[in-house]
Amino acid sequence: MPLQNTQVLQRALQYAATYGYSVWLRPREYHTGKGVAASGPLATTRRACPACRWPPRRSRCTPSTELVRVTGARVHLCRISSAAGVALVRAAKEQGLPVTCDVSINSLHLTDVDIGYFDSRMRLTPPLRQQRDRDALREGLADGTVDALVSDHTPVDEDAKQIPFAEAEPGATGLELLLGLALKWAQEDGVGLSHALSVLTSEPARVLGSALGTLQASAGRLADGGVADVCIFDADAPWAVEPSQLRSRGRHTPFGGHELPARVRCTIVGGQVAYEGWPASA
Repeated sequence: MPLQNTQVLQRALQYAATYGYSVWLRPREYHTGKGVAASGPLATTRRACPACRWPPRRSRCTPSTELVRVTGARVHLCRISSAAGVALVRAAKEQGLPVTCDVSINSLHLTDVDIGYFDSRMRLTPPLRQQRDRDALREGLADGTVDALVSDHTPVDEDAKQIPFAEAEPGATGLELLLGLALKWAQEDGVGLSHALSVLTSEPARVLGSALGTLQASAGRLADGGVADVCIFDADAPWAVEPSQLRSRGRHTPFGGHELPARVRCTIVGGQVAYEGWPASA
């Protein structure tokens, strides 16, 4: 839940800094009201959904970064979604502030235009923003301003989606699509494979390690004697997303019909096979 009182946030950060804790925040504005989409041409002109509004672009990113400066607390900003948010994080990092952030795979590929005539599959939190925001998020992830790329896996059942856009429950399944969508972003933007994989593995592990202080040194990477958490995938096995074939109980996704460039063949967790995907002959 978004905080109403900045002073409460400041005190929380002071306590966290005292004990060396990291604070994870979602930069949402309390005074959003019933807004369900980003403010812009779509929300303004599509009269079928008069509640389509979202708070100012800077939202809670601004007070969060300023309070980091005052308190010295480590803060991780979850699911940043705007160009202004990327600029604030970049400036904070240039000043040496202990700030990290992540972005949802949904925000990396989609914009408010994809909502069309209020397709409830596009009802997400944070809401989809304009193309300039998406471009800034992509650039920030490529240059290291954004530390991690996440699935934002929030499965929603059928009944909660088959209703008008403003009433639909926000969320989408994402775990099964994360790798393919990350590699699609890398191909489209000319990002190297090693960097595309790092924002899914070693970089999130680094952020978590600084937050928890107990994460194993081998987490997020391959190392002799390390934990055998391995994903084996075929980079030359494109496939089209068919929601009905997803393993998640909530099969709603905004990427139905999209072609992804790679298939997961096997996932190993702690040395044990946890998932076996499509056979090589499929």
